[in-house]
Amino acid sequence: MSLRIETVPHALQQRHPRSRTHGRPGPPAEVVLRMLGLKHTRDGSFADLEREVRGNLLYCEFTHIEAEKVPDAKNLGRRAQALEREVLEKLHVRIVALAQDHGVVTGRGMRVDTTVVESNIHYPTDSGLRGDGVRVLTRLMK
Repeated sequence: MSLRIETVPHALQQRHPRSRTHGRPGPPAEVVLRMLGLKHTRDGSFADLEREVRGNLLYCEFTHIEAEKVPDAKNLGRRAQALEREVLEKLHVRIVALAQDHGVVTGRGMRVDTTVVESNIHYPTDSGLRGDGVRVLTRLMK
């Protein structure tokens, strides 16, 4: 299984029959790939990713966004859904192969953290929301 960079734009253009000629141009495939890789390493949501990339110059440089606008979370989510499972599997296999070639990982096993934390559900009430508002306003006025 090899992955060519041309595979990703082709997969992204298959979202809609006329996506090549109609609508605004989306972020380049390389930016999408780098942001998806960053999302998986940071293990957060697309909204977290957008916020972190916007506020971190190193992430902007890594994703090759630099001075351009950071793609929003909704756009990134749609692009991630457009990439089929095959493309993502090829991408992960290629990344692991590169890491093995450079001696970063051995690639023999994977550790997964399956910790679950139980928590009570706190339903908002009118008095609770009012108390939260008073607390925030008091903090701001100080």
